[in-house]
Amino acid sequence: MNTTADISKLITPELAWKYHTAFAGFENGVLLLWADAAAAETELDRHREELEWITGYPVRFEKLDTAALTQKISAAYAKKDTTDQRGQHNFYTGHPDHFLNDLIAEAKSLKSSDIHIETYEHDCRVRIRVDGLLVLRYLIEKKQYPALINKIKISANLDIAEKRLPQDGRIFFQKGIDKFDIRVSIVPTLHGEKVVLRLLSNDATDIRLETLGFSDNDLDNYLEGLKKPYGIVLISGPTGSGKTTTLYATLKLLNLSTRNILTIEDPIEYTLKGINQVQVKENIGLSFSVALRTFLRQDPDVIMLGEIRDAETANMAIRAALTGHLVLSTIHTNSAWGTVSRLIDMNIPSFLIANTLNTSVAQRLVRLLCPDCKREAPFLPAFFPKNYRPPQVLQTHWVPGGCSHCYNTGYRRRKAIYEVIPVDAELADKIKKGSSRVDELLKTKQIKTLADNAFELLKTGETSLEEVYPMLLN
Repeated sequence: MNTTADISKLITPELAWKYHTAFAGFENGVLLLWADAAAAETELDRHREELEWITGYPVRFEKLDTAALTQKISAAYAKKDTTDQRGQHNFYTGHPDHFLNDLIAEAKSLKSSDIHIETYEHDCRVRIRVDGLLVLRYLIEKKQYPALINKIKISANLDIAEKRLPQDGRIFFQKGIDKFDIRVSIVPTLHGEKVVLRLLSNDATDIRLETLGFSDNDLDNYLEGLKKPYGIVLISGPTGSGKTTTLYATLKLLNLSTRNILTIEDPIEYTLKGINQVQVKENIGLSFSVALRTFLRQDPDVIMLGEIRDAETANMAIRAALTGHLVLSTIHTNSAWGTVSRLIDMNIPSFLIANTLNTSVAQRLVRLLCPDCKREAPFLPAFFPKNYRPPQVLQTHWVPGGCSHCYNTGYRRRKAIYEVIPVDAELADKIKKGSSRVDELLKTKQIKTLADNAFELLKTGETSLEEVYPMLLN
């Protein structure tokens, strides 16, 4: 072997995963390899000696942070064995003891929210949720599965002997500069235990309202509701629509040394300096409503409720807003105006809603097309839902492709779509009268619906019809 390309092949996928390393170059007869900056020097010395014996060249390590190194290894040393409809996935070829840490570090570097580890009759698999979509990442040998589950249980302080009942726990993961919490859920299934790891990021530095997806007009309307010293701001949408991220971005904006901000959450997904955050603990009676009742004796300026789940919590939130506090929360409804009906269903009098509701927001998350593989295609009006009337005719639209940059999904990253209704005197009067149809009034106020904003993303080619179709049905 006399070329760099040939020498790079000395580091096989098996060696890369076992020693957590990757080829970095070849200079003056010395093999340069990437190494984990967080690894102990004694471990690196041992790895160097073994790799020098295996390759026949002197080895020098170049340091790289854990997440970047894991991503580099995943990209360069994936051992392809089989294929599903979305692309290729791998058998893990590294040392079994390193699998869990490597998997978590890789998922974090890919900005994944969840890891699914599951077993079936003849095989086991690992899927990670990237941009809201589960992607098959690894296959695991059946004989290795019990050891992996036990390692997760030990890390989460769970009972390794209990295999019949569901268990929930928490892991604090720390490797190099990466530090974050992982929520663990284990359920018994027909062929063994299934594990879901929810990665909870502690880093809120990159969350800003301006980057979430608000249009200029929607952002102005939203900020207007936050300027009031009291009242309630509600964000609605299904699970996984980004409501909590919007709330955290809002709290960052409101977080001043002159304000006392309290939150009750389940779970605490980000930690924010200067804000007093409380974790729900239903097993000891610390619910949203109990915490909120206590908060009112803590001299708060701003209160954030993770979710309004029941009538008791809704009543407490309205009472807090009435007594001079700014309350932020989420609620499950299909539209911004649907929030009003939901509160009425919870036996909140309509005049109280009219007097306290500052702003009602609905939001959804849509995946953005991968810029490297999206392609333009002809568009027919019949592609739209039957009852949808588009604001303008489309001749073409963009459709997903599939490439290595997007793991063959055709999509990369996500963006929020908003519907923001600022409640003014005219709309407050509609609430008091119990009016359910305000579509024409909202149009005169130039308030864009979810469908309007979804169509704009489709028209500009940022996303596909498949992604916005559910919003066009409303």
